[in-house]
Amino acid sequence: MLDRYDETDFEHDGLCRRVFVRGEGPGIVVMHEIPGIYDAVIEFADRLVADGYRVYLPDLIGEAGRPFSNGYVLSSMARACIAREFHVLATRASSPITDWLRALARQAHAECGGPGVGCIGMCLTGNFGLAMMVDEAVMAPVLSQPSLPFPFGAKRKAALHISDEELAIIKERVAKRGCKVLGLRFTGDPMCPPERFETLRTELGEGFEGIEIDSSKGNPHGNPTSAHSVVTKDLIDDAGHPTREALDRVMSFFAERLRVS
Repeated sequence: MLDRYDETDFEHDGLCRRVFVRGEGPGIVVMHEIPGIYDAVIEFADRLVADGYRVYLPDLIGEAGRPFSNGYVLSSMARACIAREFHVLATRASSPITDWLRALARQAHAECGGPGVGCIGMCLTGNFGLAMMVDEAVMAPVLSQPSLPFPFGAKRKAALHISDEELAIIKERVAKRGCKVLGLRFTGDPMCPPERFETLRTELGEGFEGIEIDSSKGNPHGNPTSAHSVVTKDLIDDAGHPTREALDRVMSFFAERLRVS
């Protein structure tokens, strides 16, 4: 599936990583979830390409193109926990990789033009969109099941994985420049607890739009209680299904923020 993408290397401040690029239009940085760039992540990126965007898909962890498996999830999670680019328990600091991602967003904006670029983080990368929002180039951040810091204890459940200085800049962009943040989670997801969305609502007010999808036992939509990945693995792509409606909202959010009439 990745053979339809151009593969390039992007370097910033001594860190070089592969990026898969495809499409034409406003730029969107798609930050994959654990375990890596697997088929459901590529399918989501393909939707964006088909809708008229240029997708930048950085290879952050795992083996790009490798099929999803539980063993692969565990091995990728273990690597993330010890990688110096990821600080998985930090409550009031962002992971170092976000500096590189901001630079990638600036590059995407320079190549694509327009009012700015979008980004979506998932799971491990879910809150990276907030840290990227510090940069003026990022106009449409989506946080899908943001799971950092890992929610061990009350403090980490409510934390946003950004510094106080970054939060101040984000709040100013929301209050004075009309920037918005979109968040997605399943109600029963222990990796993305409700306290995290409550913090986002408290800090950003109307600048945060949170979509929470029922995954309780016996829910009427058939979502498993283990549901985690809203727009990829646990997406039920049927009209009217809450996960499909969440996906449609992601697409309309990008259009509202990135399209120039």
